[in-house]
Amino acid sequence: MFGLIGTLVALLGVLFSQSSLAAETFDGPSFRKGMWRFVRTHNVISYPTMQHRLVRQEATRCVDPTEAMKLTFSPATVGNCVSAKPERENNTYVFAKRCDNMGPVRTVITVDSEDAYTEFNELIAGTVPKTDFVTARRISDCEEEATSRDDSSVVVQRISP
Repeated sequence: MFGLIGTLVALLGVLFSQSSLAAETFDGPSFRKGMWRFVRTHNVISYPTMQHRLVRQEATRCVDPTEAMKLTFSPATVGNCVSAKPERENNTYVFAKRCDNMGPVRTVITVDSEDAYTEFNELIAGTVPKTDFVTARRISDCEEEATSRDDSSVVVQRISP
């Protein structure tokens, strides 16, 4: 299953080839290349105290997350959406508005170390509040013939805070 993560990785690959300016002006976090485990959850908030988990995806890939961050931190304009510059406080980067595949989102990236980070995106437009949460952890060095494993799974689940 190619899944959302696979689609995003493919899209990032195309954008990387067009982002030499982003590489020159990058002032974001740096991570170590290696085998990384990503867990992404998409939630819809139906009431202030209730969320519905729409999708939970997991993937393990040999990547350099710094390259993806260069695109995240680049000044992107998507249609009428213009991303704000991030504000940094210690190990946290906050975008008041960032253009994302969900639409305009508020993004908080918390860097735990060069081997781990979390990313929280909250949709700031539309009538149905949505969130997207990613936990990323480096688990090892890449093997010489590293293969990506996409363990995407779809889970519909009702959760309460």
